[in-house]
Amino acid sequence: MDNEDVRSLVSAHATRHRAPTGLADRIADALLAAPSHADRGRSRFWQGAGLGAATTAALAVALGIGLTLTQPSRDDVLVDEAVASHLRSLQAGHAVDVASSDQHTVKPWFNGRINYAAPAFDLAADGFPLVGGRLDYFDREPVAVLVYRHRLHTINVFVRPASDGSARSGPRTLDRRGFAIERWTSDGMEFWAVSDADAATLAQLRGLMLAEGHAH
Repeated sequence: MDNEDVRSLVSAHATRHRAPTGLADRIADALLAAPSHADRGRSRFWQGAGLGAATTAALAVALGIGLTLTQPSRDDVLVDEAVASHLRSLQAGHAVDVASSDQHTVKPWFNGRINYAAPAFDLAADGFPLVGGRLDYFDREPVAVLVYRHRLHTINVFVRPASDGSARSGPRTLDRRGFAIERWTSDGMEFWAVSDADAATLAQLRGLMLAEGHAH
């Protein structure tokens, strides 16, 4: 099997985690420090060639693993995209397309703009007033975004139909560049909440939305 075959197999089947710093150097050092098992009768030429081939193969594997494992996961890509959309909506002064605290105004506004029914909840009594909604793009698809306020914080909640994979996964709390991200699924929908509020605030919002959704 040549080096190209090794890299192809690693790329196709390796589990993606970030490789430790200096992995390739440590593998190479270990191989160079290991005693040779070659017969002493062999020439130095063949000993050197064998060690060189082993080192080259090990470095090829390490390089392939390093390149594969440092690739961002799908969740990493979506987290970055959600944060970028959140920031763009604030900087452009375009947080909402429909400004209303009435869920019965915001929810039907999405009709005909997306191909699914997006829920909307008025949570003002719990400290999360609904500001409105907007149409945005997330994971290359148009999505509904519910916009909430909590004290001085704006919270964008991206809502879309849950995929098979996301529907089976539990809620996740993430962070990126000082922003908290809360992801969960409920009633066949996937939610991504993004804000500069702390993670506990987004977890509270998730609980409120879940309770409100189950009440309807």
